[in-house]
Amino acid sequence: MYIPKQFKIDDEEVIYDFIEKYGFATLFSQHKGEPYATHLPLMLNKSENALYGHFARPNEQWKDAENQQVLVIFQGPHCYISPSWYETTKAVPTWNYVSIHLYGKIEIIEDEKVIFDSLNDLVNKYESTDSPYNLNDVEPDFIKGMSKGIVAFRIKITKIEAKAKLSQNHPVERQELIIKHLENTFQQDNLQVASLMKKNLKKCK
Repeated sequence: MYIPKQFKIDDEEVIYDFIEKYGFATLFSQHKGEPYATHLPLMLNKSENALYGHFARPNEQWKDAENQQVLVIFQGPHCYISPSWYETTKAVPTWNYVSIHLYGKIEIIEDEKVIFDSLNDLVNKYESTDSPYNLNDVEPDFIKGMSKGIVAFRIKITKIEAKAKLSQNHPVERQELIIKHLENTFQQDNLQVASLMKKNLKKCK
């Protein structure tokens, strides 16, 4: 990924926080000689420096992805930035965003306990705190049968690239104008980008 110096995220904890918050990713590999992508939720295991997830078994990407160097993209908030928000007409439109690229090798998991634990972690993350649903309450035979329809995997992370393009290449006054306009909308991505820009400005002051 092309990352100008001012947009690079070096803080590992910041990167991990983005992965935790925006866990629905895109996994790219070579399949039958062509680029192939699957969109799926992934879980980060910090202690193992690994990602866990699963394919639907009919999705044949898993058949030749094992041991490949794959790319996983986590896309954070993003939004259009209008030059009409600036104090000058000598400007062009742009886009602000956060994106994390992870590289690693896929290992297919066949251990039933590891598969169940990874599924349970996923459920626990996304079920609301007051939800009555608990994977441990589901009949083991049912879980076992349903698990036959998926192929679980682990990706050992070998490289991370992280980028936050938040108008850092513009003067502070212009960044403040952008934040003001973004905050005057009801679009969640706009508000999230504005919040990230504010945090970034605080670090610089």
